[in-house]
Amino acid sequence: MPQVSRRALLTLDVDRAAPDESWLRVHRTAMACRFEVTLPRGDARHIGAARSALDEAGRIEAALSVFRESSELSRINRRAAAEPAPASGELFALLTRCQAFHSATDGAFDVTSTPLSRCWGFLKREGRVPPIADIDAALRSVGMDRVRLDLTSRTVRFAEPGMELNLGGIGKGYALDRLGQCLRRDGVSRALVSAGGSSVLAIGGSGQGWTIEVSSPRRERRIARLRLRDGALGTSGAGEQFFVSGAADGTRYGHVIDPRTGWPAQDVLSASVVTREAETADALSTAFLIGGVPLADRYCQSHSGVLAFITLDDPTERTRVFGGYAGAQLEH
Repeated sequence: MPQVSRRALLTLDVDRAAPDESWLRVHRTAMACRFEVTLPRGDARHIGAARSALDEAGRIEAALSVFRESSELSRINRRAAAEPAPASGELFALLTRCQAFHSATDGAFDVTSTPLSRCWGFLKREGRVPPIADIDAALRSVGMDRVRLDLTSRTVRFAEPGMELNLGGIGKGYALDRLGQCLRRDGVSRALVSAGGSSVLAIGGSGQGWTIEVSSPRRERRIARLRLRDGALGTSGAGEQFFVSGAADGTRYGHVIDPRTGWPAQDVLSASVVTREAETADALSTAFLIGGVPLADRYCQSHSGVLAFITLDDPTERTRVFGGYAGAQLEH
């Protein structure tokens, strides 16, 4: 995935959601972030269910992390350029949906773009403007449309050498959806599940819903307050890692790479999406951070039940809002 920032963009204000309530929080670390389940204190009987659900995040990390040599995803990355690599039903289904997101967002969402981030030096935090030839070479190893998914044999094959999969732009949302399924299965009807201060799944919600404040990189004030019931929010930001070129114009290059051009995306500071599933919200917020206002507008016009708000890298511009979601009330 493009190396997007998903850190500390959301503030969860549960006291505003239900000022007469008190809350229980259960958490664990997985996928390099804090996963947390917030429950009303009156639902203390569900603490065991919350702990069991959080264990699911650890299982998903073990299967999908590219930072674990033993993970299923790492095994596929090692084999798929040379031969069809078998995949579990769970991972194959997720990759199939990644391919669908890639198509629906005109290629802005792409889980194969790691070679570009490496080319620009962002994987080692050594940002530089690479030679055009290096960008072109990296682009030949990028493109979800070059990943062959064989449903009959349930295998993954890369069409080009040097390709690799990284689910960082969708993994936390996918995990939140799985946690939500576990909680509902165990009888939980009201909970707020979060991952890394950027991805949230709301189950139920008192009054107008759970209150979430959304901030943006390099902005000192909040950009929106959201009240959310039975839905998910994903937010991606571009302001955390960048470098300034030594050329005369001193161009600022952010670490979010457009997988279609091979160059850092421009103009958008943050993109937030509200919809039913956290997986979809995360994937679309990643895509809209890259594709900007035109993609967000076009997508929301053709897909119901999707709310997007985009903050441009221009302090004179107001946050732009597109679409809508029945369980969300937005103030900005």
